[in-house]
Amino acid sequence: MKVYNNFSDFIKVPNAIVTIGTFDGVHLGHKAIFDDMIKSAKAIGGETVVITFYPHPRQVLNIDSSNLRFITTQEEKLKHFEELGIDNVIVVNFTKEFSRISSECFIQDYIVKNIEPVRIVIGYDHHFGKNRMGDFNLLHDMKNRHHFELQRIKAHDVENIAVSSTKIRHALKQGDVEHANALLGYQYSYFGKVISGNKIGREIGYRTANLDIKKEFRLIETPGVYATYVDYEDKSYKSMTYIGKKPTINNDEIENVEVHIFDFDQDIYDKDIKVRFVSRIRAEKKFEDLEALRKQLEIDEKKIKEIL
Repeated sequence: MKVYNNFSDFIKVPNAIVTIGTFDGVHLGHKAIFDDMIKSAKAIGGETVVITFYPHPRQVLNIDSSNLRFITTQEEKLKHFEELGIDNVIVVNFTKEFSRISSECFIQDYIVKNIEPVRIVIGYDHHFGKNRMGDFNLLHDMKNRHHFELQRIKAHDVENIAVSSTKIRHALKQGDVEHANALLGYQYSYFGKVISGNKIGREIGYRTANLDIKKEFRLIETPGVYATYVDYEDKSYKSMTYIGKKPTINNDEIENVEVHIFDFDQDIYDKDIKVRFVSRIRAEKKFEDLEALRKQLEIDEKKIKEIL
């Protein structure tokens, strides 16, 4: 997959199939769009081109940005694109100046001029351009003038619920990992480096890997204990993950992500791991002492192993 940081660097490809969006989470609805693009490109000997934005427009325009949290980081999003088979990605540097470009100008002067698409594919409710005025109707008015086909993908439903990034964020904030995973089409995950912690876990027989993740604008799940898998060096391990503020040990206001990997004794400090979430088994709780915490962790471990 080729990644371009602006339109001027893009090297034109034959029979380009294009889509536009932020694609947070790269969920099943997004996958439906990509699958259609890939199928169309193969049929005509073309290539797929995804146009996305960084930073997120809401960050730049300060639209509810104080509560803005993302399902995936930019790096994770690009990795998902590649895994799904996208050929080319243009990452637009979204600025306030760029936000003032009209929808029609964006299509005509950026997409048509630099990519010459034979087809544009969008989601059922997609809007773009200044004040989000661009939509399917605008593209429909422009398609004959600029010689491209237009395809709108219907809402992708899971259990009769239209998939959206908003619904996935809501599920994760409620601790409903199973529902979020069903809408995503894969297991929600964190990717980060293992850092040194306070080493309390090893004192009670539950050594943990403390995960350093980029928490700014990153959606951190509801505090509690989770059944998880850890991916490390092309292997997957069953694990138990705690998210919270360690109320039994201290009054730390910082939310921690700690992972106990079952049947694992490797030194992974400063190593990168991926934690995949399967189910939330209980809420965060303060215990009387470390012995009470240890006993609860034994119960948690048994339950998680049954789930996994």
